[in-house]
Amino acid sequence: MAEYSYLSEPDPEFAPHMAGLMAIPQVYDIVERRARFELFIKASKTSYSPGLPEETEYLLKDHQIDVESGKILARTLVPISKAGSNDTYPLMVWLHGGGWTSGNVELDDYQLRAICVELQLSIVNVDYRLAPEHPHPTGLNDSYMAAAENAGLFRVDVKKGFIIAGLSAGGHLAAAIAHRAREDPFFEERPITGQILQVPALLNVNAVPEKYKSSLLSYEQNEHAPILSLSSVLWSSGQLGGNPADPEVSPLLYPSHRGLPPALIQICGLDPLRDEALLYDRILRDDGVKTKTITYPGVPHAFQYFFSTLKLGRKWEEDYRAGLRWLLDGAPQ
Repeated sequence: MAEYSYLSEPDPEFAPHMAGLMAIPQVYDIVERRARFELFIKASKTSYSPGLPEETEYLLKDHQIDVESGKILARTLVPISKAGSNDTYPLMVWLHGGGWTSGNVELDDYQLRAICVELQLSIVNVDYRLAPEHPHPTGLNDSYMAAAENAGLFRVDVKKGFIIAGLSAGGHLAAAIAHRAREDPFFEERPITGQILQVPALLNVNAVPEKYKSSLLSYEQNEHAPILSLSSVLWSSGQLGGNPADPEVSPLLYPSHRGLPPALIQICGLDPLRDEALLYDRILRDDGVKTKTITYPGVPHAFQYFFSTLKLGRKWEEDYRAGLRWLLDGAPQ
């Protein structure tokens, strides 16, 4: 989208960090890549530890969920009412990022604890199985099972809100789950009421329809973007497996998006995934889906983990919470 090319201009606060990030070599060995991803987890805990609520304000519990050919971990967070009453809460199912190949429930753990207490929201943080050992659709099926299994979580009332949310690869899973649940009778009485897609991966680079190619300039403009480059996107997509043209791999390609829940979409300007998310916003709105879409010019994919103190980092967190409240309020116009 040529009209959005200005979003690639580095943010003045972020610009001094560009050279250092660009000097970090890309890694395509799965073991080394997962080891490096631990830096994201460490950065996340450092960024969000000042906002941790008191442990008396929430209940954390790790559960083992039965999935196809195994079990996965789901970490639940439930607010503790200060009045000591048996209040019930809306539910958010969270799916972490990591290019489908890395990450776990620790990545966003501190941030989710804060959101649980601030917004009085029950949260399920899903440790879906990773590619390439578990190729598509394993991670999607795991996440879908976790969403269905926890719809009846203790002290949850999904009539107060049922949100599916994720970042990057987790954003892809959240978008696919929203579509799958739309067709599933199980969710008729417990419909998903909102989706949060943060820097989502929505269209496999190897399955871009001809009619959209001119709209995806960010693939080229941000070919060497820091944190996430185009080559890294290609590598991760290859590790995921599946047919690139399958809508469950590329949710943008679903023939219809009508009837989906409202969506909060957060997009970084210096990100190869930028234009597919902007295009998805347009497609959703054309199909009658309410969206609240926010862009962060001149910062890279998942910048907030490392640069939470920047003005845009603080705005990201404010928008995230405001978007959650918007969804929980029924996404008013």
